[in-house]
Amino acid sequence: MRHGKMAYYNDIAKHSDLVERILGTTAEMLNTAKERHAMRRVYRTTVNELSELSGRELADLGIHPSEIKRLAWEAAYGTQAR
Repeated sequence: MRHGKMAYYNDIAKHSDLVERILGTTAEMLNTAKERHAMRRVYRTTVNELSELSGRELADLGIHPSEIKRLAWEAAYGTQAR
């Protein structure tokens, strides 16, 4: 009878480890999605705000309109991310 209980315990332990790994992986995926969403929001906001400026205002800042997307990318993802 004792062997039956041990096998049952081992099955539960294996199941518990699997559930913990699944939950851990799911949590990592959600955190990654959250971080990517935040970076994308920074990118969109930067593009929108810089696009609202006139050519003169951009020139005063030393920015050419063709640089807006690159600057927004660097603001959101950094210079090394591409």
